[in-house]
Amino acid sequence: MNLSDSEKGFLKKFIPISAFIAGLCCFSPVVLVLFGLSTTTFAASLANTFYGTYKWLFRGVALCFLLGALGWYFYKTENVCSLDAVKRKRQKIINLTLTALIAGILAYIVWLYVVVEYAGIFLRIW
Repeated sequence: MNLSDSEKGFLKKFIPISAFIAGLCCFSPVVLVLFGLSTTTFAASLANTFYGTYKWLFRGVALCFLLGALGWYFYKTENVCSLDAVKRKRQKIINLTLTALIAGILAYIVWLYVVVEYAGIFLRIW
């Protein structure tokens, strides 16, 4: 599948933002420690609460953001504003949506389980 320049630009803009939003459950305590607003003990407790209880909320907000951005992209850039246009561009919509979801999941995994994890280990939060 060949992506157009506008599709690549869309993916480069919105995939990292959605991965960042999804990873805020564990990145927020790291930021609090980096700015000196929290102790590492409180940050670890906050991270446990956010990741244990609210991780699906963060992931859901990121998914809604990404799906909303996809909808906006198709509406504004691809002029998909009717069911006939959806039927005509069905394959393009499916391909870009799947590409965005897969890239978003991979970016989330790298962001949360590599970057934020090592930042938390470096700061001795976990």
